[in-house]
Formats: sequence, structure tokens, C-alpha cells
Amino acid sequence: MLNKELLNPKSIVVIGASNNIHTPGGSVLKNLIAHNFKGELFAVNPKETEVQGLKCYQNVLDIPQVDLAIIAIAAKFTLETIQILTQQKNTKGFIIFSAGFGEKDAEGKKLEAQIVKEINAVGGTLLGPNNIGLINQNYAGVFTTPIPKLNPKGVDFISGSGATAIFIMEAAMATGLTFSSVYSVGNSAQIGVEEVLEHLDETFEKGKSSTVKLLYIESIENPQKLLKHAASLIAKGCKIAAIKAGSSSAGSRAASSHTGALANSDVAVDALFKKAGIVRCYGRNELITVAGIFMHQELKGKNIAVITHAGGPAVMLTDALSKNGLNVPEITGKESEALLNKLFLGSSVSNPIDFLATGNAEQLETIIDYCENSFSEIDAMVVIFGSPGLFEVYDVYDVLDKKMRECKKPIFPILPSVVNVKKEIDYFISKGNINFPDEVLFGNALAKIFKTAKPISGEKTQTNLDLEAIRNIINTAENGYLAPQQVRQLLIAAKIPLVNEAVCSTKKTCLSEALKLGFPVVMKVVGPIHKSDVGGIILNINSVEKLAESFQKIMQIEGAKAVLLQPMKKGMELFIGAKKEGDFGHLVLCGLGGIYIEILKDINVALAPVSKMEATEMIQNLKSYKIIQGIRNQEGVNENLFAEIVVKVSDLLMAAPEIAELDLNPLFGNSKEIFAIDARISIEKIKKNHKNKLKLFDY
Repeated sequence: MLNKELLNPKSIVVIGASNNIHTPGGSVLKNLIAHNFKGELFAVNPKETEVQGLKCYQNVLDIPQVDLAIIAIAAKFTLETIQILTQQKNTKGFIIFSAGFGEKDAEGKKLEAQIVKEINAVGGTLLGPNNIGLINQNYAGVFTTPIPKLNPKGVDFISGSGATAIFIMEAAMATGLTFSSVYSVGNSAQIGVEEVLEHLDETFEKGKSSTVKLLYIESIENPQKLLKHAASLIAKGCKIAAIKAGSSSAGSRAASSHTGALANSDVAVDALFKKAGIVRCYGRNELITVAGIFMHQELKGKNIAVITHAGGPAVMLTDALSKNGLNVPEITGKESEALLNKLFLGSSVSNPIDFLATGNAEQLETIIDYCENSFSEIDAMVVIFGSPGLFEVYDVYDVLDKKMRECKKPIFPILPSVVNVKKEIDYFISKGNINFPDEVLFGNALAKIFKTAKPISGEKTQTNLDLEAIRNIINTAENGYLAPQQVRQLLIAAKIPLVNEAVCSTKKTCLSEALKLGFPVVMKVVGPIHKSDVGGIILNINSVEKLAESFQKIMQIEGAKAVLLQPMKKGMELFIGAKKEGDFGHLVLCGLGGIYIEILKDINVALAPVSKMEATEMIQNLKSYKIIQGIRNQEGVNENLFAEIVVKVSDLLMAAPEIAELDLNPLFGNSKEIFAIDARISIEKIKKNHKNKLKLFDY
């Protein structure tokens, strides 16, 4: 937990303070003084007696007791310094700028761990090492510039990279975005992004705390903590956007299942962000744009009026909105005709509403009033207004400022003339406004926010799994892929519907079981993992002769141990899969099955546990959903049953966390029933001894 000594210190010492403001120790002291830290300031430097007007101590042993230490000295001297501070100076807040720790080598990692141990022993909080510091309403404890405008209702920003934090702040300031706090966590030796978010959640006060959080994450060390506190903050009315860097892979691993090939750590990040309600961004400008939109009124509907005096940007914005699922509806009728009569000849009000390069502030105000009061189908307005540099546009931006405060519908200002009307934009920003310089970036970001769902509610499900049977199967199984009979028993215990089947190792048994199942049957090889790749599936076996011939053929396949017989069924091929992805937990996937999973890769993914509502959304958001519904006289699939099986798979994963990968591919489905035709499950038991709890995750 972040303590008061770090967040609101009454006294700060800069270890490594300097008169040279181009060093970290000199720059942070300058920032602390310039931004009016109200507590006591101390400086330590063995070579100085006075630093930037402050008395300078030559040895940390000589300073009074102090709440927070900001350390800007070589890594090798930090441990001894921290031991003195913790044991003799009652210091409990620490910011370490110094590099040369865990990011460097094993020795640095060891030193980092020793420092954390010393700080933990006194209940202290450490930010860093290898970071730029902390900015909040109480002090500017960073060695970098610029220091953004601070506002209690501004953005809380947590960054895993100091340099990235600087670049984001620089770009954000140009748009008018303000900050409530900025945390640079560096190596996250003790406190990382997740812990800062936890603090923001646990100290959140409605009406007082910032409601916008931005994250730049390079490594998610505790996915479940991130999920918990992000979802909690969003449920309290906050909005969160995040960049997770490092999403690409140097190469794709050879996967033994369809699920393994489709699910990876970046898919897990997507699933976690979706479950939490976090808007995922992929670049600094996108993150800033999303944050700017967050600071405006929330968009309640899809219909946007594009108001412009320049055709090109309006067309590009309309394209961006339309391609991403928002509407720029045509505006017609008597009210639109009345508006047109109030504009210059050649204007258009069909939407985009183009009032020409000669349009003025009075006309803009009239257009906004019509969109607010007369065009009921419009949910929000985007105003694009720049200048060719021939005249000033202060009056236009005054109208924008006034209407943004008055109107109940959101108004988003796109001000692209960042050179010609820089003074006017600065004036607009000085009134507390935020603008957007790029219409396409804005359009994409607005649509992304609109389509990002709120965190999944804590819906509880009733499960009737046979937990005892599941645990018995898992406890007695060896690591790796389960035998077909074990898979079948596990799915039966999970109440997942299966087609009847029999495993046969002789022709005689094969014939006997086929007669029980009834012709036609399908025969599959037991042994090789990818059956179709080795010719290990034979369909429509409808006679004793063909049965014997098929048995002979399949048993000649390399690695064949037996054959699996099933009655020949018809239905739409579906897919449900699962994969354990490290500390994220299990990913659950669903989509069309069979070869379509390989060709179309049309899947949706959720982080377990998956509720019925989540499962239904996964199905309905598939690109192939219309096929699942049934098109062109083809029978559709009972999506309620499909969703129930997704939930049962999720419940199975909660009961048997040792499951590493699971494939139900295909399931056959129609309007009345869905049942698994083929399945494989691999398990990976944790080596440590532990007692398995017969308890499902509490949604």
C-alpha cells in the first residue's frame, strides 16, 4: 500500500542534490522549489554546503528525521543510505531515480531485493528504482520536465516507463489535458502499476477523486489484481484506458491444439481488459485522444452530427465513424430546411453539416442549437473548425466554449489549425477545454470507447458439476493429454453433452460396438493428436464390410493405438476451447468449429470465470453470428445451449485449474441440441504439494 510519507510528506530530503539543474538531483530539487512544496526540504551532497539556496548536509547521518527520501546517487551507495534512513531517520517514503539495479544484471537484482527488504521492515513504500518520480497535488518529485498543469479532476496517470510518461505528458498538454497525479514505477521493485491502481481504488472518493485513469504497462505482474481494481474503479464511475506494450511475438510457437495456436499472452491481455472494461490503446496519441474524450460528456447513442467549415476533414471523420460502427445519419425535414435558410448559399445540412469556409461564429451557434433542440435523432456533435490564417477565430471558439458547457448533448471540438490559430487554441484551452487536432484519430477513438463494454457484473451461476468425480480424474491422471476415456469421464462430470462413442482395439469389438451405436458411424484414430492431418477420420461407414476396411486402414497410421466409433451425426460445427495463460488464468474461446477455426479464425475470447451473459455476448459478437442464427433456410444453432456449454467449460476450469488446454472441436449443433463430437484435454499439475479445494470460483 502507498503510505502517506510517499504521497503527502511533511519533509523531503534529496540525496544527491546539486546546484547543477541538469542533473537528476539538481533538477528534482529545482522542481520541488518551483512548484511550492510546502514542507521542509533537505539536501545531501558531500561536496556542497549550500544547494539552490538550501543548507546542504555532507552526510545523511546529519539530517533531521524526514518522511520522504528522493535518491539520485550511484546504485552502489543506495543500500547503506537507505539503512541509515530507515533505522535512524524514521524515513518511510522512498523514490529512487538511480539505475543499475534489476534492469542491469543479477547483482543489481540482488541489491534491489535487499533495498526492498530494508524498506518493508519499517512499513515503507518504494517507488522505483530507475524511474523519473512522482507528481501529485502535494509536490513535484520528478527530475524531468515539463510539469503538467495539475487539477484534482485531471487524469491519474501510471507509467511503467519514465520516458514514455514524459512524451505522453508533453503531447497531452498541447490538447488541454490536465493531470491529477503521475506515477512512474520504473523497475516496480515493490510498487508496480497494479499496486498504484489498487491505491487509487481503495482511496477513491466520489465527487473528489479523478475519474479518468491512464496506464502505460510493459509487464502485467499481477493480472488478477489489475482486473479487480480496474473493474472496481469503473464500477465507481471511473474510465480507464491503457497501453500494454510488447504485444507482438518474435515467432509463433508450434501448438498442439487449435486453442494453443489461437490463444496467447496478448489475447489474454485483450480478454483481461475487456472483462475489466479498460479501453485498450496502441500508441501515445491514441491514449491521449481517448483520455480527452473521457473528459467530455459521455456519448449515449450512435448518431453523430459532423459540423464543419471544411469538407475534407468531415469526409475523413465520417468514414472513420461509419467504419467503426457509429452513424452520421442524414438530416432531413422541415427543421433542416429552416436551418439551411439561415446559412450562406452553398451550405449543406444533410450531415455532415457544412457551413463553408466563410461560416462564422453566429452560424455555428445556430447549427449547434438546432442539433441540440430540433434534431432529436442526433446524440452528439463534432465540430471541426480551423483557419486558413486569414482572420482570427476567437469568437468561434468562444461559441464552442459556451455551447460545450450549456448543451446536454456532448460536443467534441476538432481544431486542426495547430499553427495558424495556435493563439486561439491556447485561449480555448485556458478556459479549461480539451481539443482534438486529428479527426481520424478522434473518430477511431470515439468508436472504440463506445464499443468498450462496462465490467461484467458479478452474476452468479448455479452449477451441478460432479466436483468429486472431476477431482478424482485429475488427481489420478498423469501430466499431458488425457486418454479418450478420461476425457469422456471428465466432460460427463462437467455435464457437457457428448455423442455416444466406443473405443475399440480389435475388429470384433469394433463390429459389436457399431451394431450397438447403429449405422452409419464415423471412425477416428486414437493416438495422433491432429486426426484429420493423418487421414485418421472416416465418415459415413454404413456397412460391416466398410467398417472392417476402415479399421484396417486407420490402424496402419503411425501412432494409432485404437479407433473411436461414434454415430454419424449432422449439425453445424462449433468450437469451444480453453488455455491456461500464466497468472492470467484460463482463456475460454468459442466460434465456428471444424476446419473453419483454422481458416476463418473467427473466435471470441473471455477470461474465466465466464458468466452466462459473457458467453452470450461472445457468441453474438462473432462475425459468423448470422450463420449461427441460421440463414438461407439453413437451420441455426440453439445459442442458449451454446452459451450454457461455454459456462460449463468455464466451471470445469475453475474446478480443475490443472487443465492446461482443452478443445471441444467440433461440437455439432442445431436448434434443439448441441453435443461434443471430438475433445482433447491436457493437464499440467503444479509440482508443489497442495490440497485441492472442491470449490468453484465465486462469480
